[in-house]
Amino acid sequence: MENRENIVYEYLENLGIKYEKREHPPVYTCEGAAEFTGDMKGMHCKNLFFRNKKGKRHYLVIFDERKEVNIKNIGLKVGESNLSFASEQRMMKYLGVTPGAVSVFGLINDMENDVQVYIDKDVLESEYVNFHPNVNTATLNLAIDDFNRFLENCGNEINEIIL
Repeated sequence: MENRENIVYEYLENLGIKYEKREHPPVYTCEGAAEFTGDMKGMHCKNLFFRNKKGKRHYLVIFDERKEVNIKNIGLKVGESNLSFASEQRMMKYLGVTPGAVSVFGLINDMENDVQVYIDKDVLESEYVNFHPNVNTATLNLAIDDFNRFLENCGNEINEIIL
């Protein structure tokens, strides 16, 4: 088990957050994960990490993996006219993760709270949510109340949007 994964478990346990864990082979897309996690209860969330044109602002956008969204629409929702996907280097710097492992749990590594978080309303209305624990070889299932408690403790700016 990798250290960045252990950090997630320790963080959740310190907050008294319960979760169910499923280990699986490495997956790099939501479609690839479905083979191993499709029967898990709750919403499977897609997590996209963006930067603005100048690279001064960073955004983690979380939504139901079944939704089709485009970058331009996301940009309108976050107030940026020119978003692009953040590089692997930026993922590591701000979230401590690599491609395929981007997750809300990366906020644990954002010590300066630089990343603004935008969560689709449907996610927040779900009973359970599923995310990678900063590695792409496991998926965690949390009750929405526990997910919200996690978000409150991160210190990042959290915004609800409709995608």
